[in-house]
Parts: sequence; structure tokens; C-alpha cells
Amino acid sequence: MSSTGITRKIDELGRIVIPKEIRYNLGIRDGEPLEIFVNDDSILIKKYSQIKNINNISSYICELMSEVLNINILITDREKIIASNKNLLKLNNNLLDESKKKLIDNRETYISNNKEKLFDIEGYLYMYPIITTFDCCGLIIIIANSKNEEYKKYAKIIQKLIEYQLDIA
Repeated sequence: MSSTGITRKIDELGRIVIPKEIRYNLGIRDGEPLEIFVNDDSILIKKYSQIKNINNISSYICELMSEVLNINILITDREKIIASNKNLLKLNNNLLDESKKKLIDNRETYISNNKEKLFDIEGYLYMYPIITTFDCCGLIIIIANSKNEEYKKYAKIIQKLIEYQLDIA
């Protein structure tokens, strides 16, 4: 943990303002949930990720769908890849670039017309937002060797499975 050299006072309601520069550097948006931990005499504030809470089920969904459909699948939160099928485990925790973050912010779907490279994997990309009751919290990314309209249906199935798990978590 590094010191920022910034101090803040707690107001009469017990609130503290996190400086804009720190929020920007950590990618914390207005209204975004944070987790608060206490360790001895320290308070740790961390970005909360809904998807991390269902990490096991996300990994299971990736692996199952990958085996059945013979495609590569990644699941992200707002910052990085959090689950994948076994072939892509090395990509877990890789950070998303700004174009993927923009898809999440705008709740947009992206389907490539040509093969593209994502990290070091080449294929046709199918990217769908994961939308919960309150927010868009990540992406489902399918990387396929061929262009196939069926992948849209499969991505929708994965999307609904994850959204359901998030809603009941």
C-alpha cells in the first residue's frame, strides 16, 4: 500500500471524500459500490465486483459451454477478465482496454465481421454486456474460429445464466 500524501476530514455524517484523481486512477465511477474492510487500526476500501461473487459458477459456465460448443469464452467484470474456459486460463486477470470498457458503459453488443486478435487469441468476436437489475457489470466474450449466427443465441444463453446468478446472489 502506498501513501498518497492526501488527508481528508470526516464530516458530521461520517463521510469522507475520495479525491477525484484517486477515483479516476482506480476507475471508480459515481454511484459505484465499494467494500469496506477493517484490519486492526486500518480501513481498506475496495471496488466491489458482483461478478467476482459468482466466480465459480462463471468458470463452470465457461468450461461447460466451451466443451459443448467448441468455442473460447471469457467473462469479465468492469476491469478485467475474471473467468474463462481451461484453454484461456492464462488470460484471467488481464485488464480490459478502453474499447471494451466503453462497450460496458454503453451496454453495447459487438460482433466482428472479420477475424480479430484479442490478447493473443485470433477469431471472430462476439461481445455481450452483462446487465443486472442496477448496472452493466461486465462482458461475455466468445472467440470463435468461424462466423456463425448461432453464436449469438449461445451468448444470450450464457448472458441470461450469469445475470440470473447475479440477481439471486
